[in-house]
Amino acid sequence: MRVGVFDSGIGGLTVVKSLLEHQLFAEIIYFGDTARVPYGIKDKTTIVRYAIEAVEFFKNFELDLIIVACNTVSAHALEEMKEASSCPVIGVVEAGVLATANALKNKNSNVLILGTKATINSKAYEIGLKTEGFYNLQAKATGLFVPIVEEEIYEGEVLEATFKHYFKTITAPDAIILGCTHFPLISEALQNYFSKTSLLIHSGDAIVEYLEKEFELKNRYKNPKLEFFASESPDSLKNIAKKWLDI
Repeated sequence: MRVGVFDSGIGGLTVVKSLLEHQLFAEIIYFGDTARVPYGIKDKTTIVRYAIEAVEFFKNFELDLIIVACNTVSAHALEEMKEASSCPVIGVVEAGVLATANALKNKNSNVLILGTKATINSKAYEIGLKTEGFYNLQAKATGLFVPIVEEEIYEGEVLEATFKHYFKTITAPDAIILGCTHFPLISEALQNYFSKTSLLIHSGDAIVEYLEKEFELKNRYKNPKLEFFASESPDSLKNIAKKWLDI
């Protein structure tokens, strides 16, 4: 099994980390559109165009599957990518919704959805969760977390100040959907802010759960081949991958 993982930048490496931990694929090809990150502030037409270009890039490889690690692209351009691709394309939003529904048995649970402006404005998570019977929902655009993570700031005063900026009127929810693949890197600090009372839904873990259920992936690959590509500064992406993935 050979999979392509697409993200607007480096955040999708958190999804790759989950794929590696669960040994689901023999080969993983990662493409980060680092020249045009962030996608979260762009309009739908632009996001769709960039997403189709990613599909064209992946046509250089014989893939069995494409995973859209970017929540913004998953929310705005997944159907267009499916139409343009010769292999199945899955996104993190649907996987995140199903993971939340599986984790929370109480339909009255208070769920906080975090994401970029584009993801939140799409209401993709809210629509999906309401279909599953969840209505006690609160969505918050927290785009500042993206450049903070890109600067490799995972704790400390800057992050604490940003938490206070976004969450000063929000009490600890039952669950928090990390609706951007950058956000798992600040999950520990986020849990500490909410006194470790909230369940965190991580896109990478959600994708693994979805893949194992929907595609019945059972083979385990202990030493998968990894390739990393970027539209700008590929060496920087590779260095970050080595650090984050411990490879």
